[in-house]
Amino acid sequence: MKKSILLYTLFFTTSFLFAQNKDTWISFWDKDTTHIGFKDKSGKVKIEPKFMGLTSANKFDDIIVVSEEVNESWKSYYLTKSGKITGRDSLYVFDNGPDCENEGFIRFKDYKTDKMGLFNGDGKIVIPTEYSDLTRVRNGMIIALKGAVKIMDPGGDGHFYWSGGKEYLLDTNNKILIENFGYNDELNFYSLQKSKEPSKDAIRENFLGVDGQYYSFINFDKEFKFWLKNNILTDLSKDNLLRFSYDKITYWKEPNGWISESKTTFINKNYKLIKAKLAELNTKNCDYHIFSESLNQFIYEGKEFEEYFNNCNQPKDWKYPVKNIVISNKNEKQDHFEFLRTENGYVLISVSVGKDNLK
Repeated sequence: MKKSILLYTLFFTTSFLFAQNKDTWISFWDKDTTHIGFKDKSGKVKIEPKFMGLTSANKFDDIIVVSEEVNESWKSYYLTKSGKITGRDSLYVFDNGPDCENEGFIRFKDYKTDKMGLFNGDGKIVIPTEYSDLTRVRNGMIIALKGAVKIMDPGGDGHFYWSGGKEYLLDTNNKILIENFGYNDELNFYSLQKSKEPSKDAIRENFLGVDGQYYSFINFDKEFKFWLKNNILTDLSKDNLLRFSYDKITYWKEPNGWISESKTTFINKNYKLIKAKLAELNTKNCDYHIFSESLNQFIYEGKEFEEYFNNCNQPKDWKYPVKNIVISNKNEKQDHFEFLRTENGYVLISVSVGKDNLK
């Protein structure tokens, strides 16, 4: 256990201390709301508004993608806080948007070789362009795919998938930690433990590292199912539901659409219905599935939700996933109970029921 805690601490110490000293710059518009600039926390302008187009970051910690018009042509590049420009014509774009920094790192692409690499916050290459694909940095680790073949979707919509290749778990120094590391978005990389023997914890998955040690990570899906069974389904009292609910519950109500109100008000008004629906999960014939989803940035807005989104307002589902329990009813209607993973565990955050209207 001491060795596990030591490794966990080593991975977190650098990022924790770095975060404490971070001066996050905030984006702002010019008077015409056509160009974006950045101010520090005190309101001092650090970069006059001149960016547009691919500039998607609303916060600037270390390195971002920006785009500006220069001499009637578009220039896109990576920009560091010191003003260093790098990665011209090397933007990694996914789903019509550029990459967003994470833990002080950002991905880039060499379009001549169709390979990906990684910049650090100083704009220096820490992982060279020798990989077919890379994930974001998560707790100082990256899943990397090497030697794969890109297969284009025959539908002609520009989508593709990878075939073959080998997957690795790397650190940000391009050091291989684990070989043959299959991609799995259910792993919580912030729960890393390292030991000589595999972890016997039922909600963890073990991987043998190149150093002969075992790396184990909590599996979100296993964790949530264990938590649901032992914390909710064994006690459907009103007090317990309130205990495991977010401060505000968002719910669907016809004809108004999505509404948010305090958990106390919501649970008090709808307790009998919610209890009955959740109690179905304890029956053998209940037809339900649990899906991993992301927190909706268009519904959950404001400072109280900032920690669950990155600097580009994208949900950090690799750290704070939403688990959606979907119960299918005989009338072909569905009930949805969404639980957000927080630093203090899972909490009920959203409810919609198909047949009975919530109050």
